[in-house]
Amino acid sequence: MLLKLTLLLLLALPTLALDNGLARTPPMGWMSWERFRCNIDCRNDPNNCISEALYKDMAEQLVEDGWLKLGYEYLIIDDCWSFTSRDSRGRLMPDPVRFPNGIPKLAHYVHQLGLKLGIYADMGTHTCAGYPGTTLEQIQTDAQTFAEWQVDMLKFDGCNSNAEEQQQGYPLMSKALNATGRPIVYACSWPVYRGGLPPSVNYTLLGEICNLWRNYYDIEDSWDSVLNIVDWFFQSQDYLQPASGPGRWNDPDMLIIGNFGLSLEQSKAQMALWAIMAAPLIMSNDLRTLSSEARNILQNKAVIAINQDPLGIQGRRILKDEGHIEVFWRPLSKSASALVFLSRRTDMPYRYHSTLSLLNYTTGSYTAYDVFKDEIVFLPSEKTHFTITINPSGVVMWYIYPD
Repeated sequence: MLLKLTLLLLLALPTLALDNGLARTPPMGWMSWERFRCNIDCRNDPNNCISEALYKDMAEQLVEDGWLKLGYEYLIIDDCWSFTSRDSRGRLMPDPVRFPNGIPKLAHYVHQLGLKLGIYADMGTHTCAGYPGTTLEQIQTDAQTFAEWQVDMLKFDGCNSNAEEQQQGYPLMSKALNATGRPIVYACSWPVYRGGLPPSVNYTLLGEICNLWRNYYDIEDSWDSVLNIVDWFFQSQDYLQPASGPGRWNDPDMLIIGNFGLSLEQSKAQMALWAIMAAPLIMSNDLRTLSSEARNILQNKAVIAINQDPLGIQGRRILKDEGHIEVFWRPLSKSASALVFLSRRTDMPYRYHSTLSLLNYTTGSYTAYDVFKDEIVFLPSEKTHFTITINPSGVVMWYIYPD
Protein backbone atom coordinates (compact mmCIF):
# COMPACT_ATOMS: atom_id res chain seq x y z
CA MET A 1 0.00 0.00 0.00
CA LEU A 2 2.79 2.42 0.89
CA LEU A 3 4.65 1.71 -2.35
CA LYS A 4 1.47 2.24 -4.37
CA LEU A 5 0.80 5.55 -2.62
CA THR A 6 4.35 6.72 -3.30
CA LEU A 7 4.00 5.88 -6.99
CA LEU A 8 0.68 7.70 -7.19
CA LEU A 9 2.25 10.79 -5.63
CA LEU A 10 5.09 10.69 -8.14
CA LEU A 11 2.71 10.35 -11.05
CA ALA A 12 0.62 13.25 -9.75
CA LEU A 13 3.51 15.69 -9.83
CA PRO A 14 3.32 18.23 -12.67
CA THR A 15 6.12 17.95 -15.21
CA LEU A 16 6.46 21.68 -15.84
CA ALA A 17 8.50 23.93 -13.56
CA LEU A 18 10.17 27.29 -13.76
CA ASP A 19 13.19 26.63 -15.95
CA ASN A 20 15.82 28.56 -14.01
CA GLY A 21 17.46 25.58 -12.27
CA LEU A 22 17.01 27.17 -8.83
CA ALA A 23 15.50 26.03 -5.52
CA ARG A 24 15.77 22.34 -6.30
CA THR A 25 15.29 21.82 -2.57
CA PRO A 26 13.27 24.16 -0.33
CA PRO A 27 15.18 27.42 0.23
CA MET A 28 16.61 28.01 3.70
CA GLY A 29 17.58 31.26 5.35
CA TRP A 30 16.45 34.22 7.44
CA MET A 31 13.86 36.95 6.84
CA SER A 32 13.13 40.06 8.86
CA TRP A 33 9.35 40.44 8.71
CA GLU A 34 7.73 38.42 11.50
CA ARG A 35 10.28 39.38 14.15
CA PHE A 36 11.08 42.99 13.20
CA ARG A 37 8.09 44.00 11.04
CA CYS A 38 8.29 47.64 9.90
CA ASN A 39 10.33 49.08 12.75
CA ILE A 40 12.03 52.10 11.13
CA ASP A 41 12.77 53.98 14.36
CA CYS A 42 16.55 53.79 14.11
CA ARG A 43 17.04 56.83 16.32
CA ASN A 44 15.41 55.25 19.39
CA ASP A 45 15.84 51.56 18.55
CA PRO A 46 19.00 51.29 16.44
CA ASN A 47 19.61 47.58 17.14
CA ASN A 48 16.20 46.44 15.94
CA CYS A 49 15.15 48.78 13.13
CA ILE A 50 14.99 47.80 9.46
CA SER A 51 18.43 48.91 8.37
CA GLU A 52 21.70 47.97 6.76
CA ALA A 53 23.12 47.35 10.25
CA LEU A 54 20.41 44.83 11.15
CA TYR A 55 20.97 42.77 8.02
CA LYS A 56 24.73 42.85 8.48
CA ASP A 57 24.28 41.62 12.06
CA MET A 58 22.11 38.73 10.91
CA ALA A 59 24.46 37.89 8.05
CA GLU A 60 27.35 37.62 10.46
CA GLN A 61 25.32 35.46 12.83
CA LEU A 62 24.33 33.11 10.00
CA VAL A 63 28.00 32.44 9.37
CA GLU A 64 29.45 32.57 12.88
CA ASP A 65 26.83 30.32 14.49
CA GLY A 66 26.96 27.62 11.81
CA TRP A 67 23.68 28.32 10.06
CA LEU A 68 25.22 28.68 6.61
CA LYS A 69 26.99 25.32 6.86
CA LEU A 70 23.61 23.70 7.51
CA GLY A 71 22.02 25.30 4.43
CA TYR A 72 20.55 28.55 5.77
CA GLU A 73 22.03 30.61 2.94
CA TYR A 74 19.49 33.35 2.13
CA LEU A 75 19.38 36.67 3.98
CA ILE A 76 16.06 38.22 2.92
CA ILE A 77 15.13 41.88 3.23
CA ASP A 78 11.39 42.35 3.67
CA ASP A 79 9.12 45.40 3.41
CA CYS A 80 10.10 48.92 4.57
CA TRP A 81 13.61 48.97 3.12
CA SER A 82 12.95 51.52 0.41
CA PHE A 83 12.72 55.28 0.30
CA THR A 84 9.26 56.83 0.09
CA SER A 85 9.66 57.62 -3.62
CA ARG A 86 11.60 56.42 -6.65
CA ASP A 87 14.70 58.20 -7.93
CA SER A 88 14.85 60.59 -10.90
CA ARG A 89 15.16 57.63 -13.31
CA GLY A 90 12.09 55.91 -11.89
CA ARG A 91 14.08 53.26 -10.03
CA LEU A 92 13.47 51.97 -6.53
CA MET A 93 16.06 53.12 -4.03
CA PRO A 94 16.75 52.25 -0.39
CA ASP A 95 16.14 54.67 2.44
CA PRO A 96 19.37 56.71 2.43
CA VAL A 97 19.51 57.07 6.22
CA ARG A 98 18.86 53.46 7.12
CA PHE A 99 20.82 52.03 4.16
CA PRO A 100 23.59 54.62 3.70
CA ASN A 101 25.76 52.41 1.49
CA GLY A 102 22.97 51.15 -0.76
CA ILE A 103 21.82 47.65 -1.63
CA PRO A 104 24.72 46.76 -4.00
CA LYS A 105 27.29 47.17 -1.24
CA LEU A 106 25.13 45.20 1.17
CA ALA A 107 24.84 42.45 -1.44
CA HIS A 108 28.62 42.47 -1.87
CA TYR A 109 29.08 42.17 1.90
CA VAL A 110 26.60 39.30 2.10
CA HIS A 111 28.20 37.50 -0.85
CA GLN A 112 31.67 37.81 0.68
CA LEU A 113 30.35 35.87 3.65
CA GLY A 114 29.13 33.11 1.35
CA LEU A 115 25.45 34.04 1.71
CA LYS A 116 22.80 35.08 -0.81
CA LEU A 117 20.63 38.19 -0.63
CA GLY A 118 16.87 38.35 -1.05
CA ILE A 119 14.75 41.48 -1.37
CA TYR A 120 11.07 42.43 -1.20
CA ALA A 121 8.85 44.16 -3.74
CA ASP A 122 5.10 44.39 -4.30
CA MET A 123 2.95 43.84 -7.38
CA GLY A 124 0.85 46.97 -6.88
CA THR A 125 0.86 50.72 -6.46
CA HIS A 126 2.31 50.47 -2.95
CA THR A 127 3.78 47.77 -0.74
CA CYS A 128 1.74 46.41 2.15
CA ALA A 129 3.45 48.95 4.43
CA GLY A 130 2.86 51.84 2.03
CA TYR A 131 6.21 52.14 0.25
CA PRO A 132 6.55 52.42 -3.55
CA GLY A 133 5.17 49.36 -5.31
CA THR A 134 5.83 47.85 -8.72
CA THR A 135 3.11 48.55 -11.28
CA LEU A 136 2.92 46.71 -14.59
CA GLU A 137 4.95 49.29 -16.49
CA GLN A 138 7.67 49.23 -13.82
CA ILE A 139 8.28 45.47 -13.76
CA GLN A 140 11.13 45.35 -16.26
CA THR A 141 12.85 48.32 -14.63
CA ASP A 142 12.69 46.74 -11.18
CA ALA A 143 13.82 43.31 -12.39
CA GLN A 144 16.84 44.89 -14.06
CA THR A 145 17.56 46.97 -10.95
CA PHE A 146 17.54 43.90 -8.71
CA ALA A 147 19.83 42.05 -11.11
CA GLU A 148 22.25 44.98 -11.22
CA TRP A 149 22.21 45.06 -7.43
CA GLN A 150 23.25 41.35 -7.46
CA VAL A 151 20.10 40.19 -5.67
CA ASP A 152 19.60 36.41 -5.48
CA MET A 153 15.92 36.14 -4.51
CA LEU A 154 12.81 38.28 -4.99
CA LYS A 155 9.77 38.06 -2.72
CA PHE A 156 6.97 39.62 -4.79
CA ASP A 157 3.94 40.54 -2.68
CA GLY A 158 0.50 41.56 -3.94
CA CYS A 159 -0.95 44.36 -1.82
CA ASN A 160 -2.74 47.21 -3.57
CA SER A 161 -3.36 45.39 -6.85
CA ASN A 162 -6.37 43.69 -8.37
CA ALA A 163 -6.88 40.24 -9.87
CA GLU A 164 -6.34 41.40 -13.45
CA GLU A 165 -3.09 43.18 -12.61
CA GLN A 166 -1.83 40.12 -10.74
CA GLN A 167 -2.77 37.87 -13.65
CA GLN A 168 -0.51 39.94 -15.88
CA GLY A 169 2.13 41.02 -13.39
CA TYR A 170 3.31 37.81 -11.79
CA PRO A 171 4.14 36.06 -15.10
CA LEU A 172 5.67 39.31 -16.44
CA MET A 173 8.03 39.54 -13.48
CA SER A 174 9.07 35.92 -14.02
CA LYS A 175 9.97 36.67 -17.64
CA ALA A 176 11.71 39.91 -16.67
CA LEU A 177 13.85 38.22 -14.03
CA ASN A 178 14.87 35.45 -16.44
CA ALA A 179 15.69 38.02 -19.10
CA THR A 180 18.26 39.69 -16.85
CA GLY A 181 20.46 36.60 -17.08
CA ARG A 182 21.03 36.60 -13.31
CA PRO A 183 19.83 33.55 -11.33
CA ILE A 184 17.13 34.98 -9.05
CA VAL A 185 14.81 32.74 -7.03
CA TYR A 186 11.26 33.99 -7.56
CA ALA A 187 8.92 33.85 -4.55
CA CYS A 188 5.32 34.77 -5.43
CA SER A 189 2.52 35.78 -3.09
CA TRP A 190 -0.12 35.44 -5.80
CA PRO A 191 -2.08 32.45 -4.41
CA VAL A 192 -2.85 34.00 -1.02
CA TYR A 193 -4.52 36.97 -2.76
CA ARG A 194 -6.74 34.61 -4.75
CA GLY A 195 -7.85 32.39 -1.84
CA GLY A 196 -5.13 29.78 -2.17
CA LEU A 197 -7.07 27.03 -3.94
CA PRO A 198 -8.32 26.03 -7.41
CA PRO A 199 -10.12 27.11 -9.49
CA SER A 200 -9.06 30.62 -8.46
CA VAL A 201 -5.42 29.49 -8.31
CA ASN A 202 -3.80 27.68 -11.23
CA TYR A 203 -0.96 25.70 -9.65
CA THR A 204 0.24 24.35 -12.98
CA LEU A 205 0.84 27.92 -14.14
CA LEU A 206 2.46 28.84 -10.82
CA GLY A 207 4.91 25.97 -11.19
CA GLU A 208 5.92 27.34 -14.59
CA ILE A 209 6.63 30.89 -13.38
CA CYS A 210 7.54 30.77 -9.66
CA ASN A 211 10.01 28.86 -7.49
CA LEU A 212 7.88 29.15 -4.37
CA TRP A 213 4.65 30.83 -3.39
CA ARG A 214 2.70 31.87 -0.34
CA ASN A 215 -0.64 30.06 -0.18
CA TYR A 216 -2.14 31.32 3.08
CA TYR A 217 -2.18 34.24 5.49
CA ASP A 218 0.88 35.61 7.33
CA ILE A 219 2.11 33.64 10.29
CA GLU A 220 1.89 35.29 13.72
CA ASP A 221 3.94 34.58 16.82
CA SER A 222 1.51 32.09 18.36
CA TRP A 223 0.69 28.39 18.46
CA ASP A 224 -2.85 29.15 17.26
CA SER A 225 -1.38 30.72 14.12
CA VAL A 226 0.83 27.68 13.48
CA LEU A 227 -2.14 25.33 13.89
CA ASN A 228 -4.34 27.46 11.61
CA ILE A 229 -1.72 27.19 8.87
CA VAL A 230 -1.20 23.46 9.44
CA ASP A 231 -4.95 22.79 9.37
CA TRP A 232 -5.45 24.76 6.15
CA PHE A 233 -2.52 23.09 4.40
CA PHE A 234 -3.47 19.54 5.28
CA GLN A 235 -7.20 20.03 4.75
CA SER A 236 -6.19 21.21 1.26
CA GLN A 237 -3.45 18.62 0.71
CA ASP A 238 -5.13 17.01 -2.30
CA TYR A 239 -4.74 20.32 -4.17
CA LEU A 240 -1.44 21.50 -2.69
CA GLN A 241 0.65 18.34 -2.50
CA PRO A 242 0.76 17.65 -6.28
CA ALA A 243 1.78 21.26 -6.97
CA SER A 244 4.99 21.00 -4.97
CA GLY A 245 8.33 19.59 -6.07
CA PRO A 246 11.92 20.51 -6.94
CA GLY A 247 11.99 24.13 -8.09
CA ARG A 248 8.37 24.88 -7.04
CA TRP A 249 7.36 24.87 -3.38
CA ASN A 250 4.31 25.68 -1.31
CA ASP A 251 5.32 28.17 1.38
CA PRO A 252 3.43 28.10 4.71
CA ASP A 253 5.48 31.13 5.84
CA MET A 254 8.31 31.71 8.29
CA LEU A 255 9.69 29.69 11.18
CA ILE A 256 8.95 31.62 14.38
CA ILE A 257 11.03 29.36 16.63
CA GLY A 258 13.06 31.39 19.12
CA ASN A 259 10.59 34.26 19.47
CA PHE A 260 7.96 34.61 22.19
CA GLY A 261 4.85 32.66 21.24
CA LEU A 262 5.89 29.00 21.10
CA SER A 263 6.83 26.61 23.87
CA LEU A 264 9.73 24.21 23.45
CA GLU A 265 7.37 21.41 22.40
CA GLN A 266 5.48 23.65 19.99
CA SER A 267 8.78 24.79 18.47
CA LYS A 268 9.72 21.17 17.75
CA ALA A 269 6.28 20.68 16.24
CA GLN A 270 6.61 23.59 13.83
CA MET A 271 10.05 22.44 12.72
CA ALA A 272 8.86 18.87 12.17
CA LEU A 273 5.68 19.82 10.30
CA TRP A 274 7.50 22.28 8.04
CA ALA A 275 9.95 19.47 7.20
CA ILE A 276 7.08 17.10 6.41
CA MET A 277 5.53 19.77 4.16
CA ALA A 278 8.79 20.24 2.24
CA ALA A 279 8.41 23.90 3.17
CA PRO A 280 11.06 26.59 2.82
CA LEU A 281 12.91 26.90 6.14
CA ILE A 282 13.04 30.67 6.45
CA MET A 283 13.58 31.81 10.03
CA SER A 284 12.30 35.12 11.37
CA ASN A 285 13.82 35.62 14.80
CA ASP A 286 16.70 37.44 16.46
CA LEU A 287 19.74 35.27 15.82
CA ARG A 288 21.76 37.44 18.20
CA THR A 289 19.72 36.44 21.25
CA LEU A 290 18.50 32.98 20.28
CA SER A 291 18.36 30.44 23.13
CA SER A 292 20.36 27.23 22.89
CA GLU A 293 17.10 25.24 22.92
CA ALA A 294 15.74 27.12 19.90
CA ARG A 295 19.09 26.85 18.10
CA ASN A 296 19.22 23.10 18.66
CA ILE A 297 15.78 22.67 17.10
CA LEU A 298 16.51 24.85 14.09
CA GLN A 299 19.93 23.25 13.57
CA ASN A 300 18.75 19.64 13.92
CA LYS A 301 20.59 17.96 11.07
CA ALA A 302 18.19 15.04 10.75
CA VAL A 303 15.14 17.28 10.44
CA ILE A 304 16.94 19.49 7.92
CA ALA A 305 17.91 16.41 5.90
CA ILE A 306 14.26 15.31 5.79
CA ASN A 307 13.18 18.78 4.68
CA GLN A 308 15.91 18.91 2.02
CA ASP A 309 15.32 15.40 0.67
CA PRO A 310 16.09 15.53 -3.08
CA LEU A 311 12.98 13.57 -4.04
CA GLY A 312 11.04 16.70 -3.11
CA ILE A 313 7.64 15.14 -2.41
CA GLN A 314 5.46 17.05 0.02
CA GLY A 315 4.04 14.96 2.87
CA ARG A 316 0.45 14.28 3.80
CA ARG A 317 -1.68 13.82 6.89
CA ILE A 318 -2.66 10.16 6.92
CA LEU A 319 -4.52 9.78 10.22
CA LYS A 320 -6.56 11.76 12.74
CA ASP A 321 -6.90 9.64 15.86
CA GLU A 322 -9.81 9.94 18.28
CA GLY A 323 -7.25 10.57 21.03
CA HIS A 324 -6.44 13.90 19.32
CA ILE A 325 -3.30 12.51 17.75
CA GLU A 326 -2.55 13.22 14.09
CA VAL A 327 -0.05 11.32 11.96
CA PHE A 328 1.80 12.81 8.98
CA TRP A 329 3.88 10.89 6.45
CA ARG A 330 6.37 11.90 3.81
CA PRO A 331 8.14 9.58 1.32
CA LEU A 332 11.88 10.16 1.02
CA SER A 333 14.65 9.06 -1.28
CA LYS A 334 16.38 5.66 -0.90
CA SER A 335 13.09 4.00 0.16
CA ALA A 336 13.06 5.94 3.43
CA SER A 337 10.20 7.94 4.89
CA ALA A 338 9.36 10.28 7.74
CA LEU A 339 6.52 10.14 10.23
CA VAL A 340 5.35 12.87 12.57
CA PHE A 341 2.98 12.13 15.43
CA LEU A 342 1.38 15.40 16.60
CA SER A 343 -0.58 15.75 19.83
CA ARG A 344 -3.45 18.24 19.72
CA ARG A 345 -4.00 17.58 23.43
CA THR A 346 -3.38 20.21 26.09
CA ASP A 347 -3.75 18.11 29.23
CA MET A 348 -0.87 15.67 29.69
CA PRO A 349 1.63 13.48 27.81
CA TYR A 350 -0.21 10.84 25.79
CA ARG A 351 0.94 7.26 25.25
CA TYR A 352 0.15 6.40 21.66
CA HIS A 353 0.06 2.75 20.52
CA SER A 354 0.23 1.60 16.91
CA THR A 355 2.03 -0.48 14.30
CA LEU A 356 3.52 0.47 10.95
CA SER A 357 1.01 -1.79 9.22
CA LEU A 358 -1.79 0.40 10.58
CA LEU A 359 0.02 3.32 8.94
CA ASN A 360 0.05 1.58 5.53
CA TYR A 361 3.64 0.32 5.60
CA THR A 362 4.34 -2.79 3.56
CA THR A 363 5.66 -6.11 4.81
CA GLY A 364 9.19 -5.98 6.21
CA SER A 365 11.41 -4.97 9.09
CA TYR A 366 12.24 -1.33 9.75
CA THR A 367 14.46 0.91 11.79
CA ALA A 368 13.13 4.24 13.07
CA TYR A 369 15.34 7.08 14.22
CA ASP A 370 13.76 9.53 16.67
CA VAL A 371 15.21 12.80 15.41
CA PHE A 372 14.64 14.82 18.58
CA LYS A 373 15.61 12.17 21.14
CA ASP A 374 18.50 10.84 19.03
CA GLU A 375 17.32 7.28 19.67
CA ILE A 376 16.89 4.19 17.50
CA VAL A 377 13.72 2.10 17.52
CA PHE A 378 13.92 -1.37 15.94
CA LEU A 379 10.72 -2.75 14.41
CA PRO A 380 11.31 -6.37 13.34
CA SER A 381 7.98 -6.47 11.52
CA GLU A 382 5.50 -3.99 10.15
CA LYS A 383 3.11 -5.55 12.69
CA THR A 384 5.42 -4.95 15.64
CA HIS A 385 3.58 -2.89 18.25
CA PHE A 386 5.21 0.30 19.44
CA THR A 387 4.32 2.87 22.06
CA ILE A 388 5.48 6.47 22.01
CA THR A 389 4.86 9.30 24.47
CA ILE A 390 3.83 12.60 22.87
CA ASN A 391 3.83 15.72 25.00
CA PRO A 392 0.93 18.22 24.84
CA SER A 393 1.19 20.35 21.67
CA GLY A 394 4.27 18.34 20.84
CA VAL A 395 5.53 15.82 18.33
CA VAL A 396 7.50 12.66 17.93
CA MET A 397 9.31 12.57 14.58
CA TRP A 398 10.75 9.41 13.07
CA TYR A 399 13.05 8.90 10.11
CA ILE A 400 12.24 5.36 8.94
CA TYR A 401 14.15 3.09 6.63
CA PRO A 402 13.63 -0.56 5.70
CA ASP A 403 16.23 -3.03 6.92
